[in-house]
Amino acid sequence: MDRNFTGKTVVVTGGSEGVGAAVARHFAAAGANLLLVARGKSKLERIAEELTPKTTVRTVAMDVADYESCVNLCKVAETEFGAIHLLVNNAGYHQRGPVEKVDAAALGRMIDVNLKAPIVLSRLAMPLLRKAGGGAIVNVASLAGRTPVPGAATYSASKFGLRAFSLALGEELAGSGIKVAAVSPGPIDTGFIMSNIDVVADITFSQPLSTADEVAAVIMDLAINDKREQSMPASSGFLTTASYLFPALGRALRPALVRKGRKVKERLKAKMHAKAR
Repeated sequence: MDRNFTGKTVVVTGGSEGVGAAVARHFAAAGANLLLVARGKSKLERIAEELTPKTTVRTVAMDVADYESCVNLCKVAETEFGAIHLLVNNAGYHQRGPVEKVDAAALGRMIDVNLKAPIVLSRLAMPLLRKAGGGAIVNVASLAGRTPVPGAATYSASKFGLRAFSLALGEELAGSGIKVAAVSPGPIDTGFIMSNIDVVADITFSQPLSTADEVAAVIMDLAINDKREQSMPASSGFLTTASYLFPALGRALRPALVRKGRKVKERLKAKMHAKAR
């Protein structure tokens, strides 16, 4: 596969840290022009300063849940680079806990950031992808979007929806030169999970941790290969599919997975506390 993106423009939401920053580094190394999006201006400036010696980097500090900001982002992309070759919808929001105990506004924001924003940005980016002569949209979904996760019901729903949107939009755009794909990682060793480890469901850690770089590498592959979806790791994809198709099996496996995840979580917490000393 050709991983040379010289002269091509890549837009990354949630691009200031974690997976988004790793994606930016991978594509900067491949020669792409970068348009990085996040709410925090200072973190965006730091990643831009790091990558500017390698490529052209522009940043937009904005909330992806705001429609007018999304419109403006695409205007910036057209003005600065003329077109978009790849849109990576990576920005995410998660407020953990039972639905009844999570603030209703936070539940709505999960849908706004994790589902509505990728839909809106994909639609707004399509004319610029066509202007580029084709390209790709890669959405960062989750294993939580492949099987129901208690304690993360709304997050799970948002990622279920994002996966369905990705697959359906891919069918709509078949033959257009615009490829749509979704990556569905399990737990990732970033602050999105690790900084809130105490409130992350134990069952989450029953699946192997991926690194941000590993997810970024899959995103790069999905931008150029023929796959519509990739779970991380593949074994977890099979497990989530089985538990979704056969709910009784999923319920039967859950206690063992929770016990396994609790042990892994405790080991991770011990390592974190040892490093903090």
